[in-house]
Amino acid sequence: VQLQASGGGLVQAGDSLRLTCAASTRAFSSAAMGWFRQAPGKEREFVAAISWSGSTTVYADSVRGRFTITISRDRTGNKAYLQMNNLKPEDTAVYYCATQESGNAQEAAAYDNWGQGTQVTVSS
Repeated sequence: VQLQASGGGLVQAGDSLRLTCAASTRAFSSAAMGWFRQAPGKEREFVAAISWSGSTTVYADSVRGRFTITISRDRTGNKAYLQMNNLKPEDTAVYYCATQESGNAQEAAAYDNWGQGTQVTVSS
């Protein structure tokens, strides 16, 4: 099972970015999917998660109303997206996608497959 995160970049405050997490079909067969981020010198923190069906989402307070997590499935594979609007300098971090089979969707320890991360930098 491999997860590939992409879409990061350098933007200005107020701009938008869309992160993509591409995964093999098997990765999404019975899992929820989450996005986490880690800024330099800080612990990895929860950003957003979505159930494998796409019917349930949860967000960190710091991004609720600005970020949207979605899942898509087609014959080419499964992808999860994190649409990030109105970005702020404090959103600067490496963003990771991950999948889990069960557990608290807001806890990194509940996830067992992680992508390599994509850097998001927001300048003021």
